[in-house]
Parts: sequence; C-alpha cells; structure tokens
Amino acid sequence: MKDDTRNHYAFGLGTIGRDMLYTMTSMFLIVYLTEILNLSDAAMWWIGGIFVFARIFDAVNDPIMGVIVDNTDSRWGKFKPWITVGALGAAVFTVLLFTDFGLRGTQYAILFGFLYILWGITFTMNDISYWSMLPALSTEQKEREKIGSFAKICASIGLAVVVVGIIPVTSALTESTGSATRAWQLATIGVVVLLLAGQSITLFGVREHRGVFKKEKRFSLKNEDTPTVWKLIVAILKDLLKTLFRNDQLLITTVAMVLFTSGYFITTGFGVHFFKYAYGDEGMYPVFGGVVILVQIVAMVIFPAASRKVSRKKLYTWATLIVLVGYVIFFFSPMNIFILGLSAGLLFFGQGFINILMLMFLADTVEYGQLKLGRRNEATTFALQPFIMKFSSAVSVGVMNAVLITSGINSAETVSDVTAGGLLQMRLAMLGFPPILVLAGYLVYRKWFRIDEAYYSRILAELKERGDIRDE
Repeated sequence: MKDDTRNHYAFGLGTIGRDMLYTMTSMFLIVYLTEILNLSDAAMWWIGGIFVFARIFDAVNDPIMGVIVDNTDSRWGKFKPWITVGALGAAVFTVLLFTDFGLRGTQYAILFGFLYILWGITFTMNDISYWSMLPALSTEQKEREKIGSFAKICASIGLAVVVVGIIPVTSALTESTGSATRAWQLATIGVVVLLLAGQSITLFGVREHRGVFKKEKRFSLKNEDTPTVWKLIVAILKDLLKTLFRNDQLLITTVAMVLFTSGYFITTGFGVHFFKYAYGDEGMYPVFGGVVILVQIVAMVIFPAASRKVSRKKLYTWATLIVLVGYVIFFFSPMNIFILGLSAGLLFFGQGFINILMLMFLADTVEYGQLKLGRRNEATTFALQPFIMKFSSAVSVGVMNAVLITSGINSAETVSDVTAGGLLQMRLAMLGFPPILVLAGYLVYRKWFRIDEAYYSRILAELKERGDIRDE
C-alpha cells in the first residue's frame, strides 16, 4: 500500500506549521496584546468583544464553508484548492495581526477586528478542507487511527514548538533588534514560512482514493433565473441543515467536543499568566509546557496500540478519569514544579487520548451520514471541528479576558500588584470550571453516542452492498 504510507506522512507533516500558526493566534495573540502592546483595560474590553464576536461569526461560517468544499469539483479535487487559498490568506493575516501599526484605542480596535475576521475566514478555508480529506484517504477504522494519530502528533509538535520556543525566541529577538513588537513580528514570519512549507508537502504528497467513492450529485442553482448571492446562501443553508439535523450522531459528537474543548482551552489559555503571577517565574512556562506536551505526544503514539486491545468507550472512560484526577491535583497543588508537572502530565496524557478519539468519532459520522442521507459530506462534517475549536476558543477568550481584567492582572504593573483574591479568581477559572465541562462532555457521549466498532462495521457493509463504497 504505497499510497497509504505516502499519505500517512504527507498528510500528517502538513499540520506542524498549521498548528504553530493556530497556537500563535489562539494562545499568544492575547499575550501579545496585553504584555507587548500593553493595551489599556478599556481597549481590552473592546478587544474581548471582538474576539467573541469574530470567533462566533467564524464558527457559524465553518459549516457553510464545509458545504462549499463538498460541492467543489475541480481537476485537483475538492480539498486541495481550498487548502492552498486558505493557507496563503491565513499566512498574510497572521503576520498583520502581529504587526504594530502604531495605532491605539478605537482605531486599533477597528483595524484589529477587520484583520481578525479575515484571518478566521481564510484559516477556515484551509482547516476544513485539510481535515475533511482524512475520511477520503481510507474507510478502515484502524488505518484512519494511524493517519489521524500521526497527524495529531505532528499538530502537537507544532503546538509544542510555539509553547516552548515563543518566549525565548522573542526575548532573544527583542534583545537583538531592540524592539519587542518587531521581535514578535519576525517570530510570526518564521511560523508562516513553516506553515507554507508543511502545506506544500500535503498538497504535492497526498493522493486521494477518489475511485473508492461513488460520484454523487450535489445541489444545483441552475434554473431560469441567473443565480444570485442570496440564492447561493439559501441553497447552502438548506443543504447544511439537512446534513446536520439528520445526522444525530454528528450533533452529539459536536456537543461533547464543544464541552471538552472549551474546558481545555480555558486551562491552557491561562498558562503564561499562571506562571508569571501565581508561580512567580515566567521563564518556567516554556519548560513546563514542553514537558506536558511531550506527555501528550506519548499518549498519541501509544493510542493505536491501545485501541487494538481496548474499546473506544473504555479508552474514553479511563482518559476522562485521568484528566479529572490531574485537575484535582493541580488545583490543590502548592507552587512546586514537580507536583504541578505530575498533575499537568496526567491532564495532558488523558487529553491526548480524547483528542484522537474525538477525531475518530467525527470521521465515523461521515459513513453514518452517508447511510442516512445517501451521500458523503466529509467537508460539511469536518467543518464542525473548526467550528468547535473556534466556538470553544471564543468561550475561553471571553472567560480569560473577563478574569484578567476583574482580577486586576491586566492592569498590574508588577507581579506584586496582583492580590491573593485575584490569583484565586484565576485559579478557579483555570482549574475549577474546566473539569465540570470535561465531565459534561463525557456524559453526553456515554448517553447518546452509539457508533461503536461493531455498528460501524455494519454501516460499512451496507454501504458496500448498496454500491456507495467500493473496496480499497
């Protein structure tokens, strides 16, 4: 299976730069705004509103983009054209977001909102088309697990590189250039170069198995009138709602993922501020982050072997318990790096398993939806992944922004300016609220998700009998 090996590596390697870029904006853009540009509390309230609005807008736009990708028919397929356009656009707007134009106040807020919305739209183009390619590479669950696990490992490497390297790199660049804003811009340009390099590997290396799937009829706007933009939007929304509400397993997966991811993002989003104001040594954050992400990667490496011996339901149960134990230890831990490391290691180890499980649950709903709807909707289905990420990110940024302001952290000139009450408020938001969301997501899955290994095999057999899928 030469193509399978080729796809295994070419697909996964493409996400290293992607996740470096996403980590820059999702985790460190707010650090750039508060610690580098030193925006006022008033400005940050506006920025916080823009964050939430833009991400919710972009999250709603994701499924619409999924329908557009699913209805794309080009000589390069339906995924690669959007991967290309999205990568180029996201590259440009990411650099602009980390550029100091010398503006502040209302002028900066307007410019920021404009750039951030455009960044979201272009990253959506790339993200949806990239991940929705996964179900088109194989219909075998174990093969998907291998491809998906390697892609998630590469994504975690991209995350780790930024988490571990961004503070040391920008500090060194600040010293050499004499400008912190210039340093962050240069670091961002470096990330963008790696994004484009990785995406080129995917674009030229991945070979889709197009002959496996029956060619399907898509919605059409051909009639007596000239199609208008409004008619296009209405047709897309009708197609989208039909896909979402008739695929109940997709909706259940979405709810479970939103709950888990929101909790996870809130916790990780406070990382830099926790080590600067609670632990008292910002320099430990890259080391700490690198170690716990390494634990996450280890979990992803062993996932395929674990899934061959233990059912997905049991894996999710054990992973959730490990995450919750990690939260409890972390919350009550003294400022001891070894105890903090142990608790975070447990949290990230369990998260590594859940991350891949959620991806596999999402992939399996493609065939479930095909059985019910009579057609494959890879992009529409996987549009829910960036929707989930951005919606969850909007929740986390909204929580973070409010807590950083009301706790006094944003306005603090020195570490000693933050009160014990402010630190407790941050700790409750970072470690007290998220485990409730994690547990809620697990309970939703256990109650309503029913695509286990046996049921998926029956779905696949029926699709092959119907002629919708051919043997690979």
